[in-house]
Amino acid sequence: MIYLKLAWAYFKIGLFGFGGGYAMLSLIENIIVGSGWITEQMFTDIVAISQMTPGPIGINSATYIGYVAPAAYSAQFASPLWGIMGSILCTLVVVVPSFLLTLYTSHFIARHRENPIVKGVFLGLRPVVVGLIASAALLLMNTANFGETTPELIASISICAVAFVLVYFAKLHPILVIVMSGIAGFIIF
Repeated sequence: MIYLKLAWAYFKIGLFGFGGGYAMLSLIENIIVGSGWITEQMFTDIVAISQMTPGPIGINSATYIGYVAPAAYSAQFASPLWGIMGSILCTLVVVVPSFLLTLYTSHFIARHRENPIVKGVFLGLRPVVVGLIASAALLLMNTANFGETTPELIASISICAVAFVLVYFAKLHPILVIVMSGIAGFIIF
């Protein structure tokens, strides 16, 4: 039963999520956290980890949620095998609708790219995508991340600020800064 629920959830995300990973965050959060498969804090951690790993947020979250949701649903699915099956299922289900829609729409747009209606639709979608990305930023500004001022929050903000300075001003390679931030987080926490 959990696999059908996961498949349906990620089918909806793959079909109705547009505008990129950040634009899909509120949809993913609403479906996944709302179903009780993970907590709000785990969702925030998934977003952070997805930024450090190759691939889009939607696919990375599908792989991770597919792995952890069966065990969260029932103890009989706590085996890594059930998690791997869930990961494969969720990853495929989130990718296939997007792939098919992209395949169809690219053919349609190629044929009608000079049509003023098609141009108008794309002009209208730009502010919507910006709004969805802003919604994702607001979504991550939750009490799980910014509840009360704690030493952990101050340390996290400090690591973030130092990482920004190292990448932007000192021109260090981002991978090196990620590794250094991970080491600092391990030492501090």
